Amino acid sequence: MARDALPHSASAPGLVPADGADEDPVEELSPYHHFTREEWAALRADTPLTLTRDDLSRLKSINDPISLDEVVAIYLPLSRLLALYVAATQGLYKATQRFLGAEGGKTPYIIGVAGSVSAGKSTLSRVMTALLSRWPNTPKVQLMTTDGFLHPNAVLEAEGLMRKKGFPESYDGTALLRFLSDVKAGRRRVAAPVYSHLVYDVVPDERIVVDRPDILIVEGLNVLLPNRPAKDGRGLPFVSDFFDFSIYLHAGEADLELWFVERFMRLRRTAFRDPQSYFRKYADLSAEAAEAAAREIWREINLRNLRENLLPTRARANLVLTKGSDHHIAEVELRKL
Repeated sequence: MARDALPHSASAPGLVPADGADEDPVEELSPYHHFTREEWAALRADTPLTLTRDDLSRLKSINDPISLDEVVAIYLPLSRLLALYVAATQGLYKATQRFLGAEGGKTPYIIGVAGSVSAGKSTLSRVMTALLSRWPNTPKVQLMTTDGFLHPNAVLEAEGLMRKKGFPESYDGTALLRFLSDVKAGRRRVAAPVYSHLVYDVVPDERIVVDRPDILIVEGLNVLLPNRPAKDGRGLPFVSDFFDFSIYLHAGEADLELWFVERFMRLRRTAFRDPQSYFRKYADLSAEAAEAAAREIWREINLRNLRENLLPTRARANLVLTKGSDHHIAEVELRKL
């Protein structure tokens, strides 16, 4: 069923010609179908727009100027594709249940969203949560971030990892894998820890509960990172082993730095002024000093993490969305089946 979301003719946008006459060698070898923004937008078909401008203003993150035009061009075709994929997976699950002679049960469809700090993962995830919940076969969609599985600051400080927050070693990977395993097994009311960006730490005794949704969207920096293979051939599963579909949101380094600094400077005038904010000290800096601090944080922490850990996982995603400097998605790459 999922294949029906793609055009089949030799002249269809983004697809390699059937006769191979005009094939680009790189395109021929690529595991992805490549689409321009216009080609991808054409795949919306008759999918209705179910979000209003007010909905979008509530869903977008600070300094992420997403528009309804972007939703129509990029996110509606994606919601259509995912609705088809989910329906096909639900059918496969029911067929497997019949084969096994099992009854009942429900396995959530899990979507992973990865990408750099300041790329716009949160906005993407919230918009897709809203759109997918409006499809008739997936009325219950939940969203969670992996931030809650960061080790508490006290642990990071004790292990000298505060300057590597967001790197793979700063997470409780075992707890995250256990959580995803329970969700994928269809267990009821699976709890996950909660992270506060205000205090920049895990909130003690606070939990988010995932209760057998139709779709669970998992947003995080390192969710596509593979584990190192164990010498005995066994090893732990990857976080992405529990995903049915994965998205990598990509942008150029210069753009990401600019967006990070712009967001930092805006937060300096707003959230950083809260007395409880971990970043309160930056609110009183001069504009020049604050910008210098933001660039230092970006280059010493976020850029390093991007180059060492995040960007190498891009090729593992089912879908890659590439942003231009105007924040709009300029290119879409969909993994071939």
